[in-house]
Amino acid sequence: MPCIVQKYGGSSVADVGRLQKIATAIGDLKRSGVDIAVVVSAMGKTTDQLVATSREISSAPPRREMDMLLSTGERITMAMLCMALHEQGIDAVSLTGSQAGIITNDRHNDAQVIEVRPFRVQDEMANGKVVIIGGFQGVSYKRDITTLGRGGSDTTAVALAAALNAERCEIYSDVDGVYSADPAMVPDARHLPEVSFPVMQEMSTAGAKVLHASAVQFAKEKNIAIYARATFSPGRETIVRQLSPGAVVGVQAVVSEKQVERVRLHANDIHGCFKNTVDYLEKNQVPIKEVNFTDLPAGAEQSAASFIVSTKDIYGWARIKSALVHNLKEKIVFDADLGALSLIGEGLNRNNLTLLETLDLLAEKQIKVLGIATTAFRISLLVPVEQIENSVALCHTRWVANNGK
Repeated sequence: MPCIVQKYGGSSVADVGRLQKIATAIGDLKRSGVDIAVVVSAMGKTTDQLVATSREISSAPPRREMDMLLSTGERITMAMLCMALHEQGIDAVSLTGSQAGIITNDRHNDAQVIEVRPFRVQDEMANGKVVIIGGFQGVSYKRDITTLGRGGSDTTAVALAAALNAERCEIYSDVDGVYSADPAMVPDARHLPEVSFPVMQEMSTAGAKVLHASAVQFAKEKNIAIYARATFSPGRETIVRQLSPGAVVGVQAVVSEKQVERVRLHANDIHGCFKNTVDYLEKNQVPIKEVNFTDLPAGAEQSAASFIVSTKDIYGWARIKSALVHNLKEKIVFDADLGALSLIGEGLNRNNLTLLETLDLLAEKQIKVLGIATTAFRISLLVPVEQIENSVALCHTRWVANNGK
């Protein structure tokens, strides 16, 4: 019997009426002769509400206790969806991430899936049941409840699809797939029917919200196609899968991120300064990216290093910054109020033309570029955060709406 893994995001399960509609769709699919595992997020804004409540008690709550708290949101959803299925005559069972065999490392708030042992899921499917699994959560090898970071339910779904050898993984949300820009920022953003794994991963890392970056990485490693669809508006979809090199060339999307800060280090002993700083951030589970390191010869000016931190979902960032300033004093500088603009696509850096023309485009509008980073599939520019929306609109018009002409 074919197996399908589905994932429903928070907006799709925001109230009882939506849960009942989803239950009807799942029931129809089950009756067609398909084994189904369904991964669910917390209902609506439940996770945000839990975070806000925790901060009424503590400005820097222990990460382990935050995981215990936040994992409750998905448990509510999975139990209620099971009840809705039972009302429709569909046998279903709810499982937590740990019961479903999602094994993670021992990091809290942004744990990584290291293994999936889906024996309980397979047993329940063999008994004819639809299995409803709480997303975003697992259990560490130390037997602590862990969470996978915001959007981690995507990772749960793809990891399960791989372990179950599923026919496909369907990700349902309030949008009908992936767009060339955030439609809320760029009204004429284009729907993308197909996106390659590398391009989607770069989009997710750079700030696109449709799919979680670690889920795309997992799908790429296991070669599992992801179908991104709108829950209540059937029709269009985006398929994320392996595409032939060169199938789509040029800028496919313009992605942005508003809550970023650049950290700059200046010291004679830049090696020690950089290592101690990154060690401290790692202990506080703060990921960094876009690392730049320059060690100058003896007698020259102070050597320097810099990197970017996405601050949106970092608990206690103000406290972490304060501790670094206390320890490093004038050796460390934080550049806040920045936004990151990223052009995503294949072949962008085969030459420098795309980068040069983008710099000219922004300069014409007096938008100052404060940093540049590139990969094989991405050109990222740091600009003042108050100019990020205008920058995205300009670049989308130039490179996507006009097809790069």
